[in-house]
Amino acid sequence: MTTDPAPRGGADRAHDPAGPRAAPDAIASPAAPKHGGGLAAAAAHYGIRPGDWLDLSTGINPRPYPLPPLDATAHRLPDPAALAGLLATARRAYRLADRAALAAAPGSDLALRLLPLVAPPGPVAILSPTYSGHDEAWRAAGRTVRPIAALDEAGDAAVVVLCNPDNPTARILPPERLAAFAGRLGAAGGLLVVDEAFADSAPECSLAPRLGGLSAVVLRSFGKFYGLAGLRLGFVAGAPAAVDPLARLFGDWPVSGPAIGAATAALADIPWQVATRARLDADSHALAALLAGHGLTIIGRAGLFVLAAHPRAHDRHAALARAGIWTRIFSTRSDWIRFGVPTGDGRARLAAALQAG
Repeated sequence: MTTDPAPRGGADRAHDPAGPRAAPDAIASPAAPKHGGGLAAAAAHYGIRPGDWLDLSTGINPRPYPLPPLDATAHRLPDPAALAGLLATARRAYRLADRAALAAAPGSDLALRLLPLVAPPGPVAILSPTYSGHDEAWRAAGRTVRPIAALDEAGDAAVVVLCNPDNPTARILPPERLAAFAGRLGAAGGLLVVDEAFADSAPECSLAPRLGGLSAVVLRSFGKFYGLAGLRLGFVAGAPAAVDPLARLFGDWPVSGPAIGAATAALADIPWQVATRARLDADSHALAALLAGHGLTIIGRAGLFVLAAHPRAHDRHAALARAGIWTRIFSTRSDWIRFGVPTGDGRARLAAALQAG
């Protein structure tokens, strides 16, 4: 793992303070949807059947956790006791500090968009470049938002937001540094928000074990590492003053019964997690080597994706799409292209397409 300032990864969308290249988004066309995926649109645009695509446009594990059979939990309201069991399992899995509150959410994206309702009033500083959903959420709530390149530029911000590992650069800030910063920010009445959507591949970077007593909130995504993004499950941990009101906003049944069952099993399956981290690390290394060998500059690498640069990245994206391989490009970072980590067969297919030009 690299730490600040060296980058090591990629993201669905990015917010970049660097002048006219700020907040790169996906290319707005029928063949480049906002969040990756969107294979139906890509299929229509390129005339390739959806089932024939290799989708490398999202940072989602291509080898998902094996789902248990659908049972009676799909036919009744979620059981509060089962939800409590999930939260207890998640607390252990994330090594959450005892005094930190924890809530389940129907996806961490909803949680980040509701955070402005419970956060301290005042301006917001976002460590950038990063996932642009944070910028959108705070601006939609009427906040003044300022991108910053380093934490010491936060100034009078009431809320400071960052991704760790960063999304898109996969820059990692040491958790002890974040804890110290959160302590200073909290003493001034502020709140630190840390999006750890990709931290399952790098658990050593998590702030969760240090959250006790801090004015900080951590967002965790379940679907990425476990390859089950369609279940729409995430977690919010940290300061009770922020987490408890969010839990009330999520309602009495924040997540489905099948999601509770699948996540309770997955979060407790330590051998699967250890093996998956090792496999993703090896696969992302192999992917980065493949891309570098075909003239792309590796900006960063994470367990679930590799961010690369090429002066003709959009042309590379289009050429791969014509071969049925879907990647991520960015509108105001025209040199960036991101690849989700494929399986071995997918990597061989990508290698052939790159070789063909």
